[in-house]
Amino acid sequence: MSDTKLIKSPIKEEMKEFEPYFKEQLKSKIPLLDVITNYVLRRKGKQMRPMLVFLSAKLNGEVSESSYIAATLIELLHTATLIHDDVVDETYQRRGFFSINALWKSKVAVLVGDFFLSKGLSLSLDTGQIDVLKVVSNAVSEMAEGELLQIEKSRKLDITEEVYYQIIRKKTATLIAACTKAGALSVGVNGDKLTNMAEFGENLGIAFQIRDDLFDYEQNGMIGKPTGNDIKEKKLTLPLIHALGKTDKQEQRRILRLIRRHHKNEKKVQEIIAFVKANGGIEYATEQMELFAEKAKNNLAGYPDSETKTALLTMVDYTLKRKK
Repeated sequence: MSDTKLIKSPIKEEMKEFEPYFKEQLKSKIPLLDVITNYVLRRKGKQMRPMLVFLSAKLNGEVSESSYIAATLIELLHTATLIHDDVVDETYQRRGFFSINALWKSKVAVLVGDFFLSKGLSLSLDTGQIDVLKVVSNAVSEMAEGELLQIEKSRKLDITEEVYYQIIRKKTATLIAACTKAGALSVGVNGDKLTNMAEFGENLGIAFQIRDDLFDYEQNGMIGKPTGNDIKEKKLTLPLIHALGKTDKQEQRRILRLIRRHHKNEKKVQEIIAFVKANGGIEYATEQMELFAEKAKNNLAGYPDSETKTALLTMVDYTLKRKK
């Protein structure tokens, strides 16, 4: 059985029922809005976040109506942030599909993102899911803080390893932790067990983001060389931060000057990538990714063996070896 089938196996029925449930929350009397939400639903990705909610719920109890509400709330707010991100970044494609701002312009995209946000808030208030709303609202505010911190540090190019982890905890790990925490909350978990499930999500999220950062330095099948997209955006990620720390001040200044002045120059970008590889940046980031993955697995150690536990452990392994 493939990894994705193993992950989905314990929650196959829940995910099947989730699709119409999620769609129902997006109904509108405005034809344009219906057209756009149907387009959003058609281009949905792997749905990792709802899967994590249901797996976390099933690991800790019986999936309930509250679990569906938690999964829907997280997917609504996550989708809203992606729509807004595409506008901010002027991105016109996501996962091979045109973004909403590419097809309907930025003003419409922002309003659709706002609609998704408001639907999430209404759903949680109408059903009394205040605890889940608190978890998800906190995650969304932390994501915004993480993005702003990264923008600030990218301008100054002074990201330390400590700041890097602060950024990725807020930008990526906090939402994945919200999924696992909300799933556990939806079946009545509290105290140390709830904290443990949130920690599992955070450790998984950090490993996930480091894996994302490593893609920048790997051979791209289409062009045959690393893309260096983060460097082109002046983002200092873990492989580069570590490599800079391994060299002398003069070389550090030279590399930072290349990033500041020549980050759009393909030849210079490849030179920076070569520097990172020569100074052990890839190996170090890989070790750190595996360390956080191991921490995530340790968070599950206290649970008895089950199909759901196996699915979550498989998701950790899949995070490390995924190709995109």
